[in-house]
Amino acid sequence: MTDTGTLWVVATPLGNTDDLSPRARDILTEADVILAEDTRRAGLLFKRLGLERHGRLISFFEHNEDKRLPRVLELLEEGTEVALISDAGTPLLSDPGFTLVRACRDHGFTVSPVPGPSAPVVALSASGLPPLPYTFLGFLPRKKSQTEKLLAAHGQTGATLVFFERKSRLATTLAIAHEALGDREFCVARELTKEYEEFIRGDLGSLGAMDLELRGELTVIIGPAGESGDTTEDAIQQLVEEESLAGGKPKEIARRVADRANGWTSKEVYAVMRK
Repeated sequence: MTDTGTLWVVATPLGNTDDLSPRARDILTEADVILAEDTRRAGLLFKRLGLERHGRLISFFEHNEDKRLPRVLELLEEGTEVALISDAGTPLLSDPGFTLVRACRDHGFTVSPVPGPSAPVVALSASGLPPLPYTFLGFLPRKKSQTEKLLAAHGQTGATLVFFERKSRLATTLAIAHEALGDREFCVARELTKEYEEFIRGDLGSLGAMDLELRGELTVIIGPAGESGDTTEDAIQQLVEEESLAGGKPKEIARRVADRANGWTSKEVYAVMRK
């Protein structure tokens, strides 16, 4: 009886081709089948890396993962060596593959990681924001209400938040984060490991003074709420009195107070106002 194959979960470079490990190079060269999120981009990657590919490329992305799954399991049963890659970085982190890995585990097939570049970890390591604990949120929801709910829920844990964002949505998302989390430090890591790599640091309360028209792949990091520097509740009450003199509806006043306070969201200020 033929031994079953192994599913190799292989990390590939984010940009700099020198970041491919020797072990990853060997496995990608020798694998019988390579599951790629985008076969065209995978082919270009192999060309840039100077790899002689032994196996065939099979597309494996979000919308065909369930359809491809039975065939991949058959291949592994037959003893085929299969490598899973994403467009860049470590597979499964906001990329397809979880369903496959879980199914392989359930069927008793060997799954072996081949570690390497990972955008969330790479960005966090050089951001200057607290590295532990941290929570990776992937891509945020498209709807504002869902994004607010997600950020608010994780923002109470004391963890640094890490997520991916599209350049067209960056300014809007950071504004939502300010409303949901209050004034916190953030960092946008752009074009990691590439020629134009850049880390942009700032505070959510000062977004208006920043140029957020950025190009390239973006990883966003938002630090936890400050502890010793948080505005006290007594100080919040004083700010509420000051802002009330300027007029406006209660929620508008709460928003203005949150803009001036440290470590408070408009919802938290509003709750204090209603006491």
